[in-house]
Amino acid sequence: MFTGIIEELGTVKSLVISGSSGKISVAASKVLENTKIGDSIAVNGVCLTVVTMDANGFTADVMAETVRRTSLSLCTKGSKVNLERAMAADGRFGGHIVAGHIDGTGTVKSLVKEENAVWVTIDAGREITDLVVEKGSIAIDGISLTVAAVTPTGLKVSGIPHTGEETTLLSRKAGDPVNLETDIVGKYVRKLMGLEKPASEQGSGLTMEFLMANL
Repeated sequence: MFTGIIEELGTVKSLVISGSSGKISVAASKVLENTKIGDSIAVNGVCLTVVTMDANGFTADVMAETVRRTSLSLCTKGSKVNLERAMAADGRFGGHIVAGHIDGTGTVKSLVKEENAVWVTIDAGREITDLVVEKGSIAIDGISLTVAAVTPTGLKVSGIPHTGEETTLLSRKAGDPVNLETDIVGKYVRKLMGLEKPASEQGSGLTMEFLMANL
């Protein structure tokens, strides 16, 4: 489990995709502290398992599902990536519950500066936005952020200077893909309530009859 508080910006040393899977090598330092082979590190929000490491970085396998569901395969040598180790049991919970399991990708629509902050608008499909609520949390490339606004076709977050300095968020440009992970609590609630279809395919939603039948 992660919290979405980025610990370090790493640099991709290599990414080799053969067929539908491959291996990524990342230069890093801070996230290597107390890390062992088999531990998890989130790379742009994608939970990966460390398979080799040395004093200058680590490598991880990238399976086919990761290639299909994330933007990780678009990284090139020299790409900056957000890194976070799995949360220690005695650590501070500074963000929100982040599993490192990406729901899908979105596309940066715009970045607009407002005084000391930058508004970032992300285009995303209903499979993402149906699970996003205003003032709730979302992980964008592994960064825990508060949703300022949400529509059926996208969402907005606001980034402060510290976020820009410590992560890749504010260096993104319009058209860039980003990995999106919605709040896991919402996914469990939707499944338990039997509301797994997108809102566009549902009826009027919760009704008194539904609630009475499912007491």
